[in-house]
Amino acid sequence: MLKGLYGVTDSQLLPDDRILLEAVEQALMGGMKVLQYRDKSLDHDKRLRQASTLRVLCHKFGALFIINDDIELAAESEADGVHLGQQDETVEAARKRLGDYAIIGISCEGSLDQAKTAVEQGANYIAFGRFFPSRTKPDAKPADISLLPAAKEAFNVPVVAIGGITVDNAPQLVEAGADMVAVVHNLFASTDIQNRARTFAELF
Repeated sequence: MLKGLYGVTDSQLLPDDRILLEAVEQALMGGMKVLQYRDKSLDHDKRLRQASTLRVLCHKFGALFIINDDIELAAESEADGVHLGQQDETVEAARKRLGDYAIIGISCEGSLDQAKTAVEQGANYIAFGRFFPSRTKPDAKPADISLLPAAKEAFNVPVVAIGGITVDNAPQLVEAGADMVAVVHNLFASTDIQNRARTFAELF
């Protein structure tokens, strides 16, 4: 199931409920397999409302719904799982709160050591990047594409590539071993989201 296009929402690109839901539905119609809801605002009611609605929408299309960084929101919205960074809570804390079936993904930046720790702790997938300059996280450290085949050889969990990914540079990441490509801008800023999602989905 953890294979294909992994969309990540951006609250600046998708500023209100209507725009957010329309964009996500278009991406799902184009074949997006996983959606990560990423909203750093402090408006809890808005985040819970949006997350709960997106979960229903994703499940209608047979896609997985993941929450960025917030274990509590993942529990409250009944998301399929949570994506954690190196500075966030532990895999163990997430597992304890969300249960055995939750999908827990970990950002491992450009480090196989971080990936090893994540896998040992029970992460369901590991994410590396950024591979290309990123608008969403311009300060993120660059990662080398050689990480992808190395990670595929070393670990028995799906590998996600993130950071500045476009339809033009995604093929080389998939060829190098990425099971999923996580895309923010090149997907949700597109004038034809459904078609753009389909182009990504066809790489797999």
